[in-house]
Amino acid sequence: MDFLTPPNNVTEFVLLGLTQNPHLQKILFIVFLFIFLFTVLANLLIVITISLSPTLSAPMYFFLTHLSFLDASLSSVTTPKLTIDLLYQRKIISWGGCLTQLFMGHFLATSEVIVLTVMAYDRYVAICKPLHYMTIMQQGLCQLLVVLAWIGGILHATVQIIFTVDLTFCGPNVIEHFMCDFFSLLELACSDTYRLGMVVAINSGGICLLILFMLLISYTVILSSLKSHGSEGRRKALSTCGSHFTVVVLHFVPCIFTYARPVATYPEDKLVTVFFAILTPMSNPIIYTVRNTEVKNAIRSLLKRRVP
Repeated sequence: MDFLTPPNNVTEFVLLGLTQNPHLQKILFIVFLFIFLFTVLANLLIVITISLSPTLSAPMYFFLTHLSFLDASLSSVTTPKLTIDLLYQRKIISWGGCLTQLFMGHFLATSEVIVLTVMAYDRYVAICKPLHYMTIMQQGLCQLLVVLAWIGGILHATVQIIFTVDLTFCGPNVIEHFMCDFFSLLELACSDTYRLGMVVAINSGGICLLILFMLLISYTVILSSLKSHGSEGRRKALSTCGSHFTVVVLHFVPCIFTYARPVATYPEDKLVTVFFAILTPMSNPIIYTVRNTEVKNAIRSLLKRRVP
């Protein structure tokens, strides 16, 4: 089956966007353009800084490099299309564009979730098994875990696309969103999608709930083990874990709200998507640089070397 071949007579979808207010659209265009540029540049700065800094060679920073790259990529899936559409009255997306946006969004978001889980495991080993940390978190294992994150993202996104291409559309092609969302497509389909919606809820929402539950248990264990650490060790561990836990909450709460439910669309979905796909990738570099002295010092050192 050719995935890019439109089902039935559907060749494009009409997106209603965030708002129909022309004045507000102009304001949002400037806001989202700034957010997109800041997100991409800030995350790429972290990638370059960690790659060039000899002091940031720990596995945690290796994973942070991939997380920042995923953030920059995830922002590029949604924000440019949303920003450009704010300049037009009629907002459309082709069937192929819809599938591409759906695939890339799920691929990158799932890879991020797995990388965040790997980073939590890294912190667990560093704090609870410090004497065995370098033995366990060897370079080969770190690279393997990142490869598994990318493979997991591809597999999950492929499943979503397989579900999508089997849908049939025979009615309106108007999506009450600013992007191609799987639940929005399910509501437009003219076939019975109840079982498919439940599968998606288990596949996406269920996985988010399970991983979040596992992360909460790991952080409970980490916090309990900090009692045996000195005050300086506790402070540094809490700072690192606090940054990571904040990012975890920013990722998993919107995921659970969006997918851990029956098939339905709500007005709040747009705001949740803006928060997850646009604001969260922007906030991650801020969280990790503001609370991490080593990263801040490495960025200052890099800028001093590059800027005369």
